[in-house]
Amino acid sequence: MSDALPPASGAGGSGAEFPAAENSANLRTTEVDLGGLVGVLATHLYSTPLVALRELVQNAHDSHTRRRLEDPEGAYRPLIRVSGDGAARTVSIEDNGAGLTEPEIHAYLATVGTGYTRMLRDLTGNQELIGAFGLGFLSAFSVAEEVTVTTASHREPAAAHTYRSRGGEQYSVEPAPARPGPGTVVRLRLKAEHAHLADEEALREVLARYCVLLPIPVYVGSDEEPVNDVLVPWRQDVPGSPHLHRMRFATAFARSFEPLTAFPVAPADERTDAVGLLWVQDGGTYGSSDNRDLAVYLRGMLLADDARDLLPSWAGFIGGVVESSRLTPTASREDLQRDEHYRALQRALADAVVDGLYETARLHPAAWRRILARHGQDLLGAALCDDRLFTLLADDVPVPTSQGELTAGALRAAGSGAVHVALGSGGGFEEMLYRAMQVPIARGDRYAVLPFLRRYAQLRDCRIVELGSESGNRELFRAPDLPLPAEQHAWLAAALTEDGEQLVPARFDPPGLPLVLVPDREAELKARIEDDRADARIPSAALQLARAFTARTDGAVKARLYLNLASPAVRDLLAAYRAGHTGAATAAALLRSLKVIMAAASGSAGGDLGAALSGVSTAVAALTAAVPADGLSAVPDTVFTADPHHQNPRLHEDEER
Repeated sequence: MSDALPPASGAGGSGAEFPAAENSANLRTTEVDLGGLVGVLATHLYSTPLVALRELVQNAHDSHTRRRLEDPEGAYRPLIRVSGDGAARTVSIEDNGAGLTEPEIHAYLATVGTGYTRMLRDLTGNQELIGAFGLGFLSAFSVAEEVTVTTASHREPAAAHTYRSRGGEQYSVEPAPARPGPGTVVRLRLKAEHAHLADEEALREVLARYCVLLPIPVYVGSDEEPVNDVLVPWRQDVPGSPHLHRMRFATAFARSFEPLTAFPVAPADERTDAVGLLWVQDGGTYGSSDNRDLAVYLRGMLLADDARDLLPSWAGFIGGVVESSRLTPTASREDLQRDEHYRALQRALADAVVDGLYETARLHPAAWRRILARHGQDLLGAALCDDRLFTLLADDVPVPTSQGELTAGALRAAGSGAVHVALGSGGGFEEMLYRAMQVPIARGDRYAVLPFLRRYAQLRDCRIVELGSESGNRELFRAPDLPLPAEQHAWLAAALTEDGEQLVPARFDPPGLPLVLVPDREAELKARIEDDRADARIPSAALQLARAFTARTDGAVKARLYLNLASPAVRDLLAAYRAGHTGAATAAALLRSLKVIMAAASGSAGGDLGAALSGVSTAVAALTAAVPADGLSAVPDTVFTADPHHQNPRLHEDEER
């Protein structure tokens, strides 16, 4: 065994050397509470009892590596076997590696912080050795009430010894019956709360993940097939498609989501030695959700099961496994130190994700279509973080619109060369208007949509119309060729608007739409900010910025009613008003009710919906009041229609005059 256990006595340690100027008479030796130290290290160093299995299997692996280094001519079949006995509440880890002599038991197995593995790696430079701190054996005491180690060294195979300890503070070493050959058996009598570890099915599940990359076969119980009998794509060349080989490994390794495609990780330069596999997960990710899932192996043994921070923050849909010999573990060997090797691996993995997506788009179009369909929202944000990814995705990634998901290219084509995007959150006048225009509008309130489309417009040199912004509304609702006379403007404002609404004559498409009520987004924001509860709801810095932004509006205008002077219905209404027609007021009331109904349908405030519906009935009753029983209208001058083929000829004569 290579990692260490505490000595029998508890005194301990020496002071550091001080400069000669120091008064040596004042120097004292630091005392060590060995019992307390062992308790802290064994109980609190590791986050999960499963680490004990990993550390002990790792020690068995290093024992085999040591035997090969010290006896390169020796021929034997290395193996590691882990067995559980639920009735006896025991777990045993057996190897036929180098073993230990009795002096080595005292020097390495029973000394905190002194590991033979570390010394051997320093002497030989061998990077297959895993142990580093001389602490791993302590993990046994986190799960076991008694630990027994029976071992025979390959140097003295006939001389076996048994180490026994309860709690780790004291131990005994006695001669043992001869073993069949060199090697070691570590037997744990588990604490009651960890008895579940003796279940061999649970052992298979845990060790299949911890040991999948170990080059030495690991068996459970009497199994004839090792739990790590897996073809590793980056280590072995196998007949057939490399992509299919990667997908098989990814499918077997992935825990939560089915892989859609898989691509390799390989060192691009001297910055890192990491190799492995990444895959796109068929997970239910959306927007900024984070399902990154990365396992990191150090020299073949699982070190970090959730190393998501090594992946780019925008890659919430990526899973994978990598291995390296340069990464530096923490003392518990459950995490990585954030050093230059860690940062180099971060950069290498970001490159691997982008390169892998490029490869998928180029070589595997069916998988690429599935990725776009599943992760379109994630990819919108990802594209903004990497120039190469944006170039790849600009014309392919789907964007949520009022007509379902469309690519930016399709949006541009449907908008006659312009990309239209709504700034409001869901529904609103924009969606209603664009349904009437039959032009799709992108949902600018969704994750990454607005910045992606702004950048797309720059890339493709096309216009972007942002509905809800001052410039976007000005482009959509064009000013009329001639201003509306003040008297007509005042009459229309009185007939069509509510308090807080401003009438704005304009021309827009389609002509069949007579008017649109547009909420003032800045006024809405100002109203929310000035709410007495805003101070408790919004952080003070954000509140100050928002108030500075809305200071330019007094909030008096809550919405603008854009009146379409290109609409036949509006032209007829104005002609009737100028002619003094008795039906003008009724027609205006009908349009006012239409405004309220459309505003309610689009989710905007625009008056009393119940009163508007009653107003429709009142207007219809007024317009049909003089219809005789034969159905022929006796009051043709009071009928106003938006159909240009059925205009009232007298009104057109009045308009021409």
